[in-house]
Amino acid sequence: MNSITTKDGTEIFFKDWGSGQPIVFHHGWPLSSDDWDTQILFFLDHGYRVIAHDRRGHGRSSQGITGHDMDHYAADAAAVVEHLDLRDAIHVGHSTGGGEATRYVARHGAGRVAKLVLMNAVPPLMLKTAANPGGLPREVFDGLRDALARNRSQFYRDLASGPFYGFNRPGVKTIQGCVDNWWRQGMMGGAKAHYDGIKAFSETDFTEDLKAIDVPTLVMHGDDDQIVPVADSAPLSAKLLKHATLKIYPGYPHGMFAVHPDVINRDLLAFFRS
Repeated sequence: MNSITTKDGTEIFFKDWGSGQPIVFHHGWPLSSDDWDTQILFFLDHGYRVIAHDRRGHGRSSQGITGHDMDHYAADAAAVVEHLDLRDAIHVGHSTGGGEATRYVARHGAGRVAKLVLMNAVPPLMLKTAANPGGLPREVFDGLRDALARNRSQFYRDLASGPFYGFNRPGVKTIQGCVDNWWRQGMMGGAKAHYDGIKAFSETDFTEDLKAIDVPTLVMHGDDDQIVPVADSAPLSAKLLKHATLKIYPGYPHGMFAVHPDVINRDLLAFFRS
């Protein structure tokens, strides 16, 4: 098994397949690098080197009780990148992984990063505050924590079969394989990491990170995202970034890369080659 051990003793699992320009995939909460399977196979077939790791407490990485915050997430990603000595890399982050990728590129990516993709990502800030009045109230995230603590397995089934992929919308057919795979990945990880991760993805302010990033960045978001509402995320991030391209997908849900892979993979490839 490919893995590294960080300075605080956390074992981080990663995949490293193929050759060519590296693409580093950062997965969402509470999933694993397996969530990128469709993209990994597509870009492997198109001549790229694909790398994806399991965030600490998620997937096959170790389940310690500490370090479940964006600073540690970004440092762990940096440790994988440095171990593999990746340069001219493209980083792709979905949801919480978009926050992780943002902080990584801003704080650790100097001289190593070619491009960045933020897909349905949590930056700049999800939580409603005086400075971020369009954010979601704390009660929303307290509700997620409560549901996780009461019955994590059922909570994950409900989230995957409902708002994550938009399967709760009229006329949208549930793809059972997506639901089952989401639940499988979630239950591989640790309850404590996932519980703390809600604070990490909802309360971290990425404003200064976004301002510091100077590589070309594609900001992609579905306008029917019920998890990270588009109005207070993608357009605001694009305004803060120095070299951003904003692409909004009408009717697409939070997990759009899984249910619309042909469209998303095509657009990613065009950006990578541009």
